[in-house]
Amino acid sequence: MPEHDDTPRPETAGSDPAAASPANAPAPASAGAPAADPASAAPSFSAQFREAVQNAGIARVAPGEAPSGRALLGAVGGVRGLAESVLPGFAFLVVYAITKELVPSVVIPVVVGLVFVALRLLQRQSLTMSFAGILGVAVSAGLALITGRAESNFIPGIVINSVWLVGLLITLAIRWPLIGLVVGFLLPANEDGSHVDWRADPAKRRVLTVATWIWVGLFALRLAVEVPLYLTAQVELLAGLKLILGVPLYAAVLWVTWLLVRTVFVRRDDTATV
Repeated sequence: MPEHDDTPRPETAGSDPAAASPANAPAPASAGAPAADPASAAPSFSAQFREAVQNAGIARVAPGEAPSGRALLGAVGGVRGLAESVLPGFAFLVVYAITKELVPSVVIPVVVGLVFVALRLLQRQSLTMSFAGILGVAVSAGLALITGRAESNFIPGIVINSVWLVGLLITLAIRWPLIGLVVGFLLPANEDGSHVDWRADPAKRRVLTVATWIWVGLFALRLAVEVPLYLTAQVELLAGLKLILGVPLYAAVLWVTWLLVRTVFVRRDDTATV
């Protein structure tokens, strides 16, 4: 929301007597009929969904734009976001490999997460990412402490990957691939028509379906690797592979998705982009 309103104000009436005469004055509004306020209208579901998509990391790699390392870094949260995503898991791996003790292995990552929250508070930055991260770390630590099993630390991640996998498969089954929905709402309506015009274009629909299947592969691969290690309680190997299959794999899939989408979406102000 802007800090000040730059909307031009209507000019006040001049000193022309005719303009000020009652005959030329507009009829007063009815006391029982308040003026309509367009800003008070509730935003549509479409507008809310688009805002949510634009706030997500993938919005940093807009359709039609040339891929760049800086935009990709922004999509994964920047340097701060990378640290907040990787360091708690890395701390768990290091502490558990050295001590083989459950309590310090799950408590120290929580402390690391709290440090990031404190830093954002001191710098008066948004706490959304930090709170989301510390919540996940805290839930994982709580499960491990309750069960007394270090591998329980990875249950939330396995559940989240499973939910994403099922959700993506559902969108493919009903022929509304999720990447198509995301890309459609990233494009302004005045560039490619409505937000779902891609469904009428076979080339776009095919590319967006393939891109969605790539994301299915990401979550399926994570589950295929992590679930057997969880069931066999290979904690150190599970922690190490989870780090590899986390941000690095996410960034790689995001990059491939970006390249695919760019082949069929062209920015109108840059017709050379294909």
